[in-house]
Amino acid sequence: MTLSASLSAQQFDDSIQLEQDGSILTLWLNRPESRNAMSLNMVKAIQQVFKAIENDLSIRAVILRGQGGHFCAGGDIKDMAQLRGEAVTAGSNQPYVDFNRQFGHMIQQVDQAPQTVVAILEGAVLGGGFGLACVSDIAISLADAKFGLPETGLGVIPAQIAPFVVKRIGLTQARRLALLGTRFDGQTALKVGVVHEVVENQQDLDALLLETIQQIKRTAPQASRVTKALLHRTLNEPLHSLLDDAAQQFANAVGGEEGMEGTMAFIQKRNPNWFDGD
Repeated sequence: MTLSASLSAQQFDDSIQLEQDGSILTLWLNRPESRNAMSLNMVKAIQQVFKAIENDLSIRAVILRGQGGHFCAGGDIKDMAQLRGEAVTAGSNQPYVDFNRQFGHMIQQVDQAPQTVVAILEGAVLGGGFGLACVSDIAISLADAKFGLPETGLGVIPAQIAPFVVKRIGLTQARRLALLGTRFDGQTALKVGVVHEVVENQQDLDALLLETIQQIKRTAPQASRVTKALLHRTLNEPLHSLLDDAAQQFANAVGGEEGMEGTMAFIQKRNPNWFDGD
């Protein structure tokens, strides 16, 4: 499993691991001893990966997973302790601000990534891990995964993930979950809209992930990128001008290589040339 050119020249912190199988990149959170709690190094490494692949059309999807049976238990308490010392030395709270905002930049980067982002949710999905799940395009969970926004119970706030949680599940549910800080399982995560599919065991999880990857491979690479960007724009732009621009993008797609290839493949009852699956 050789990494693409955009990644092979990079040096990444060992808090993450990368595996590439053709057009599918798996990014493993790799701090199992802390249930993959996010250190500053991990945050920066994730940013580095998504920056490197931003314009890499050979990578169709990024699978986010956690080593050791957990997705992510939130922020690293050890980093917080170190920041406390830095804040005392600096005589201000700026080290806390910088750390927290760095995480916000990362989660926004994942949210806006042109690739399809799939989150595989097992074990702890808490705090920042919950936020990361909320910016995935497809979220698949084990039934016994443990979700939650525990920040208020720790005397802190879900500062950077709050907007993404609200966009994912709506203000009413976000208020309840954040203000109570309750833990809940995969089935409840499905009901409130955090995840899209729930399975009972590892075998079913692997099978559903494989099926999802096959579906991703059937979609046209450039059309998928443009579609994801268009969907994001619907939340922030005036409708009339957005639809005008979308019509132009549609025309470009129909007259482009993918549009012509997709049409011919349909007529000829064959897979399009971008499909590299079985």
